[in-house]
Amino acid sequence: MSSRKTFAYAVLIAALIAISASAFAQKPEDLARQSAEKWLALVDSGNYAESWQQASSIFKGAVNNDQWQKMLHGSRDPLGKLISRKLKSAQHTTTLPGAPDGEYVVIQYDSSFEHKQSAVETVTPMLDKDGQWRVSGYYIK
Repeated sequence: MSSRKTFAYAVLIAALIAISASAFAQKPEDLARQSAEKWLALVDSGNYAESWQQASSIFKGAVNNDQWQKMLHGSRDPLGKLISRKLKSAQHTTTLPGAPDGEYVVIQYDSSFEHKQSAVETVTPMLDKDGQWRVSGYYIK
């Protein structure tokens, strides 16, 4: 085989490897959503203390574990058990009002609870200092 053909094959193989790798790379929205859904499972099961433990460093700096548990007991307990949760949107951003610049994904779910038929949950994971996606905010309307 000529050196030209060998070089051409090498370039083709390298291109195929690069295309394959990018096809398997996950978007920030997907990685953040996986993290958010694991975190929401903790909240759904009433494991509020662990949800605080698994939250981002910014989250933990804004509210301590006891405060967080009291807030969730006051806002989440009255809703009852989760009936359904469906992804509404997931948007990557590097800026949020009142938060330092960074990597964030604002995720909204259309949710239904035992005592509230229609709600919108907003979960905002961020890329934390250690390179892991962790929840930095959670709101229910």
